[in-house]
Amino acid sequence: MKTTRSSLILILSIIISATESTRADKINTVLELDESNFDSTIAAYDYVFVDFYAPWCTHCKHLAPELDVAAPILAELKKPIVIAKVNADKYTRLARKHEVDGYPTLKIYMHGVPTEYYGPRKAELLVRFLRKFVAPDVVVLNSDSAIREFVEEAGTHFPIFIGFGLNETLISNLAIKYKKKAWFSVASDFSEDVMVQYDFDKIPTVVSIHPSYNDHSIFYGPFEEEFLEEFIKQNFLPLAVPINYDTLKVLKDDQRKIVLTILEDESEEKSQKLIKTLKAAASANRNLVFGYVGVKQWAEFAETFGAKGTKLPKMIVWDGGEEYLSVIGSESIEEEDQGSQISQFLAGYREGKTERNRISGPSLLGYLHSLIGIRTVYIIVFLVAMLILIRHISKEEPLTVGTGDQVEHATSSEAESSEYRPGDKQD
Repeated sequence: MKTTRSSLILILSIIISATESTRADKINTVLELDESNFDSTIAAYDYVFVDFYAPWCTHCKHLAPELDVAAPILAELKKPIVIAKVNADKYTRLARKHEVDGYPTLKIYMHGVPTEYYGPRKAELLVRFLRKFVAPDVVVLNSDSAIREFVEEAGTHFPIFIGFGLNETLISNLAIKYKKKAWFSVASDFSEDVMVQYDFDKIPTVVSIHPSYNDHSIFYGPFEEEFLEEFIKQNFLPLAVPINYDTLKVLKDDQRKIVLTILEDESEEKSQKLIKTLKAAASANRNLVFGYVGVKQWAEFAETFGAKGTKLPKMIVWDGGEEYLSVIGSESIEEEDQGSQISQFLAGYREGKTERNRISGPSLLGYLHSLIGIRTVYIIVFLVAMLILIRHISKEEPLTVGTGDQVEHATSSEAESSEYRPGDKQD
């Protein structure tokens, strides 16, 4: 009887061990999902990152090797993240169920609840970004080295909030609420060197940090949740915001008006000097967002606000809609005494000395919905459809316009020549 029982225990141990081994092997690679195993996989793992792709999609081809690199790294996290993919072009019913509107569509399922992913797609950056979803709500730091390591590990994609001498309970609710948008921590022990580094002279205080912009802001209270939340929401973006596709995604959730400065070239020394002045103005006017864009960096967007043929730099006020305001008497900014000119612009705006203008391009949401390569895809699909229709009606051989390989190569070349942005999709 004892022998039988021992044998049974041994068999069960082997089965459990084999099951765990299989599970471990699976999450170290990118899983292939379809209608038969999608729901069970989402239910089996707490965190699943899913790539809904199409085999012909250029952006998907770029992404695939990055996911292969990221999968084993994410599998080793304390709270592992499984990477999976679905051929949405083949399993169309599954794609429709999960609201796939282009390729690739990326979603992270946290305890079964999906969130659309708009972050970076390079393996190293993707791993850093996804680590945010499985990190503690509030990280407790107890030394200068812990603070330094936390900031370095957090990376540059998310803003960082550190409460110095702040009770964890004061920030925990907001950390949970905004976990997908920022890193949160409290520092219980730190030196005066840290206070000098982050430019605060009393505690408790909350410091917001934007590592990629070398930018930080200080909050000395009051620490009621209402005021602390307002500070956090205002600091999801740096004091002076470079306008691009990524920052527009954040701005769509911000209710403040945008004071937009249009420059010739953001990287020029004189532009950097003006941006520094804009930061000072933003710090004193937190009820407004101060943004800037260079014609050289994004001509299409800048020309929406009449940049072509006007003297730059110029400032306007925009609410993200189809109209913007220019301030009468402050149409452009001269190089001398720019701080006073910005103050004059803001005073004119607040006094209503404005002129309403219609933008010549899409609204903020319009820019978010415009995707690189989408027009090219539409044109190719339309032409192919017309050729098929002509062939069907006339029952004659269509004109030869190139092989299927040539057409795909042309599409790929056009897409690859365009800038590859994190949010790019093909219809």
